[in-house]
Amino acid sequence: MFNKVNAEIVAALRRIAGGENVLYGPENAEALAPYAHDEVVGLSAEPEAVVRVTSAQQVSEIFRLAQAARVPVTPRGAGYGLSGGAVPVQGGIVLSLERMNRILEIDRENLMAVVEPGVITGDIHRAVEAEGLFYPPDPASLDSCTIGGNIAEGAGGPRAVKYGVTKDYVTGLEAVLPSGEIIRCGGKLVKDVTGYNLTQLLIGSEGTLAVVTEITLKLLPLPKVQIDLLAPFADFQAAADAVSKIIEQRILPTAIEFMERDSILAVERLLERKLPHRDAAAHLLIQLDGNHQAAVDADFEIVGEVCLAAGAQDVLVAKDRRTRERLWEARRKIIEALKHESPINHMEDVVVPRAQIPAALRGIKEIGRRHGVRIVCFGHAGDGNVHVNALKDDLPVERWDALVPVLSAEVYRLTLALGGMITGEHGIGVTRRPYLAMALSEPQIALMRGIKAAFDPHGILNPGKIFP
Repeated sequence: MFNKVNAEIVAALRRIAGGENVLYGPENAEALAPYAHDEVVGLSAEPEAVVRVTSAQQVSEIFRLAQAARVPVTPRGAGYGLSGGAVPVQGGIVLSLERMNRILEIDRENLMAVVEPGVITGDIHRAVEAEGLFYPPDPASLDSCTIGGNIAEGAGGPRAVKYGVTKDYVTGLEAVLPSGEIIRCGGKLVKDVTGYNLTQLLIGSEGTLAVVTEITLKLLPLPKVQIDLLAPFADFQAAADAVSKIIEQRILPTAIEFMERDSILAVERLLERKLPHRDAAAHLLIQLDGNHQAAVDADFEIVGEVCLAAGAQDVLVAKDRRTRERLWEARRKIIEALKHESPINHMEDVVVPRAQIPAALRGIKEIGRRHGVRIVCFGHAGDGNVHVNALKDDLPVERWDALVPVLSAEVYRLTLALGGMITGEHGIGVTRRPYLAMALSEPQIALMRGIKAAFDPHGILNPGKIFP
């Protein structure tokens, strides 16, 4: 179906992007290696060439070249995805956007920022906060991942419960179609119903429809007050009841994260020190923010009382930055701790209605017990997003390889039965494509295939992703 990258194509790529921005051949094997994988353990595929672009015009010319030569192109941000979306499973060209990393404008009058796709998300946070403004989406890898990757995957984060996810803050895009045409969708607009919403169609499309080269983001005024609370519970049902009761009080926290005991103990082993309330079955980490100290204080008093009434063993309160960071340390270290415990592991990020989290966790634990696999869960209690981490530990490789697809399918069946979906924020990519038909009907998948064909009739852009 596709052709290989040859010397003639490489020469054309060098003319387009400059020789220093093109990696190709055995002499560049070490430099090419990082572009063969993302954060999915055990998944890799060697690119034939890597081009580090610096403009939309370069992307356009590369697409025209790739179309004519029938060579696949895989777009890539920082490579921190968790579904294999940036892995060049069909070989060809990896189109790296890492050098398109400028914050082009922070518009205080319109509360907008204009950025390139290679900007690190955490750098956007810091730049706009220095201007008294706020970009809420906060994926766990915010100091490593790029905004372009966030756009491709529709990234979320802990603050989604109050502020929403990436798609809620993108008002405009510049993008290059696989044909090489450059389009602009939306802009610095609060409302716009001029035709189909192509901006939102591209968000979460996992780099299969177009390559985004410029992004306009909506900003908010920066909240002046923030308070964090940590509440340990003897069981997950009590913690889930507390979440429901908090929202019944008409209080919408910025974040409501949950951690189970096994995740806390894994972080203890990584840090080599004990953490507060280590024996609790579940921890809720709750963040509140606002512009008036008295109002936020009133909310945290109510939240604390609700947690205690629901069975919390204690409520720890952090008002200053240093104490808040200490409370969040365990949550931010979980993935690192699990990798430390078992370098070979498998992560799912299923999502269920918020009230179904206890049932999902019970079912997931039963799946692990039945198959003799250790499964550790954590995630976003406020939006029902559960990160399911199966650890290989000492299982034989053959047994582990055979078990992973079985575990995935069983977790998905459980999730769907509870009214959920198979991925909340990590995307389909390579790892979940065999299971797409479990979650979506044939007409839905056919519509999506039709959209893909309309954008990319020759299928050169990020092939091997999403569709079974």
